[in-house]
Amino acid sequence: MTRVVVTGAHGAVGRRVITRLAQRPEVAVVAIDKDAPAAPYTSVTTKQVDLADADLAALFSGADAVVHLASTVTAGTLNPAEAELEAALLHRVLDALSAVDVPHLVVMSSAMVYGAWKDNPVPITEDAPVRPNPDFDWAVQRHRLERLAQQWALAPGRSVTVLRPAVTVSEDRLGQLATTLRAARSGVAADGDPPVQYLHADDLAEAVVTAVDVRYDGILNVAPDGWIPPDTLADLEGPRPRLRVPSHLARVLSALRWRWGLAPTPPGVVPYTTNPWVVANDRLRALGWTAAHSNEEAWVVSHEPHPLESLPARRRQELALAIAAALLASGVVAAVLIVRSLRRHRRATRA
Repeated sequence: MTRVVVTGAHGAVGRRVITRLAQRPEVAVVAIDKDAPAAPYTSVTTKQVDLADADLAALFSGADAVVHLASTVTAGTLNPAEAELEAALLHRVLDALSAVDVPHLVVMSSAMVYGAWKDNPVPITEDAPVRPNPDFDWAVQRHRLERLAQQWALAPGRSVTVLRPAVTVSEDRLGQLATTLRAARSGVAADGDPPVQYLHADDLAEAVVTAVDVRYDGILNVAPDGWIPPDTLADLEGPRPRLRVPSHLARVLSALRWRWGLAPTPPGVVPYTTNPWVVANDRLRALGWTAAHSNEEAWVVSHEPHPLESLPARRRQELALAIAAALLASGVVAAVLIVRSLRRHRRATRA
């Protein structure tokens, strides 16, 4: 009997992983989450605990693998305190794994750790250098957690699978990362139309199970075959207000919208909407994994129709341009007001 412990078991991916593991008679599952209800499977033991103060060594004892999906942050909402808490929880997990000699760990990262750069290959393989855009804290944090897990696995008898998924979505739900990227592409947006990838949460859960099955030691990109070209994405998204501006101006306006709570678009995410960062899945496919959903299918099931789609094409274009112009004007006005405020503050300080 194989014993697998899953943290973050009540999350969108965690629930799917539990469901798949529970269907295997040779696997006993321990599902851990702060808010986890009892799982309706006889092979699953549910533990409603907080990783911050639980006896993790006792929970992990006898496990053949631990799948660590619990997280305290989401893309676009990272602050230093949350980042330190997330790292501290991973340290607690790693210490407990060491204490009871768990041989294998699966951790969730992101394809965003490769960074969005003009010179990125298309697609990016696992052998590419890791260089997240330095002012997108969430991607930098993913890389930090990767390194902690990889350092733990350096000891003899240990292995770790680091999963780097593309933007993950599920039925009628974009998720925070997908929402952030979509908002950054709307309104006043930077020049650039890179290809994109969307991964269904079911396929990510299958990748987790594959990593547990084969005890893969290393990095695995997780994405459907290929990607969505810019023209196809435009057709899928339909009419959206968008006014193109240089990247540096888009970052300034993004920072203003982020500061005032007008949009979930931290300025560091702008390069991810202008430069390519799609990934190859050959290594994972070689292990027997295949995506049940294409990029386009994952996009479609996760999006609700936009209200503008019911309007005539000409009217949609007029509204989109009007909204985009209004957004640009408001951004310029905001920038002017901030500059004036700073000048008044400096004069007052000198006086």
